[in-house]
Amino acid sequence: MSRDDMSQNDLHSLKDDIDYLRQISEEGRHAPPMFGPVLVAAALIFGTASAGQWALAAGLIALSPWAALWLWIGAGGVFAVALTLILRRMRHQSGYNSLRNTAVGSAWSAIGFLIFAVWLSLVAMGFSSGDWSAMRVMPSLVFAAYGAAWTIAATMNARPWMNAVALICFGGAVALGLTSGMSEGYLVFALLLALGALLPGLVLMRQQHRAQAKAA
Repeated sequence: MSRDDMSQNDLHSLKDDIDYLRQISEEGRHAPPMFGPVLVAAALIFGTASAGQWALAAGLIALSPWAALWLWIGAGGVFAVALTLILRRMRHQSGYNSLRNTAVGSAWSAIGFLIFAVWLSLVAMGFSSGDWSAMRVMPSLVFAAYGAAWTIAATMNARPWMNAVALICFGGAVALGLTSGMSEGYLVFALLLALGALLPGLVLMRQQHRAQAKAA
């Protein structure tokens, strides 16, 4: 192969790389946020679990003292299955690998692992010490983490309303601190899930549906 042939191949390869990068850029520019279904699933599943724990704490349901722990373990298992199915479906949708969706998805994944790791550590502390009072910090931690994730999402997607949701989550973390140790706190947690995950998630799903319909 001559030097001229090699240079021609290099030019074609460079052109292909530039076209690929341009395609990714265009796809990312118009790709809507795609994490709405995950938020809706989380709100419904963990909101139901929180309402169930409120019923246990208020004495409306008489079960084993371990019922609350198994309730949340069950909710976590159901969410893991739902998340797997949602992500499997999302991978086949246009825009899933865009820079914005990849960055925001990574942020929410990191937040999820953080919440799970802290929950496991507090459960371990409960078993080792017999004192489960440290678990009261979990609701506030969850919404402080949600606020951080929404802040990142707002920056990456240039959507100011997401900053408002972040503020609701940060304020909710404080409100949950005020209701710590009260059975009503679980209802506040469920309400905040509706405001900080369910409703925004439904808005994102609607926007995604409109964007995909327009692209089609």
